[in-house]
Amino acid sequence: MQRLFSTGHLLGLLMVVLMVVVASCASGDRSEIDQLLVEDESIDAVVTISEPESSKLRVALVMKTLTNPFFVEMEKGARLAQSEFDIELTVKTGAKETSIEQQIVIVRQLVEDGVDAIVIAPASSTELVPVLAEAQAAGLPIVNIDNRLDPELSAKMGLVDVPFISVNNEQGAYLSAQALVSHFDGPTQVAILEGIRSADNGNQRKAGAMRAFAEHVGIEVVVSETANWKIDEAYNVIGSMLIEYPDIKGVFCANDMMALGVLQYLQEQGRTDVLVAAFDALDEAKAVLGDGVLVATIDQQAALQGYKGIEVAMRLLHGEQIRGEEFVDVLLVTAETLTQ
Repeated sequence: MQRLFSTGHLLGLLMVVLMVVVASCASGDRSEIDQLLVEDESIDAVVTISEPESSKLRVALVMKTLTNPFFVEMEKGARLAQSEFDIELTVKTGAKETSIEQQIVIVRQLVEDGVDAIVIAPASSTELVPVLAEAQAAGLPIVNIDNRLDPELSAKMGLVDVPFISVNNEQGAYLSAQALVSHFDGPTQVAILEGIRSADNGNQRKAGAMRAFAEHVGIEVVVSETANWKIDEAYNVIGSMLIEYPDIKGVFCANDMMALGVLQYLQEQGRTDVLVAAFDALDEAKAVLGDGVLVATIDQQAALQGYKGIEVAMRLLHGEQIRGEEFVDVLLVTAETLTQ
């Protein structure tokens, strides 16, 4: 086939096109040039369209994980607040409830990304304090929800005037453990499955259960071990406990996830003589209340905590001085209360 243009002809044509473009630019006729660039698909170009920046405030919610339905509910409350306050909400979590280092990295990245405020349910009461102090020093309001940051370490690191929103974990655990004890008559051995030991809410829940057990003569706490909020770990821990203390008849679990692991183990072993009380009121736990093993759990209104965290962040961003703590009501959930 005969070539229509030689190399020399193509170069000459290109020069003509360039001269036309330059002339058009000089005359201010940009619209025609832009149209040519769009229509000529042979031009290899990357076009970046700059959208105007949003004027909405940007608030970040940092949670432990979304593998626990409790935090799924917390996000729902935060999303409701997002809609009501017309903000941009960024939700970040670790892979697991023990992913403390991940949360630290997330907070640093949020500061770099330029969010306006951070609402955080910290995986650790101590290890998140330094990075949050850095964020506050950079000008970001911090709101602490669910698990309290260590007050003494916070003061030492310069993390001050951080509002705290949660429930009275000690009181909630007390109510749950009291419901468990009400099923026993006479001397009884019980056990406790704790949460993460560096988390204040886990320690408060253990303390509440211990207070309830101590009020009843004949109730003996024979063992207390951590299962780090996890189903699989609780499954293994309760197995070891019952081998060492086969006469255990009651178990308080500091969250429903651990309780679900305990219930699975008891079911597989055919142990219907061991009763369990828990904390969180997850749907999976409420579904088995009244089946004869799980006797109580605690609704700490996760969605309300998430909503209030965003609400307080917005108030801080609008110049309000907010300090101290706000407790959401804890609600005892049993088979009887579910039918009311």
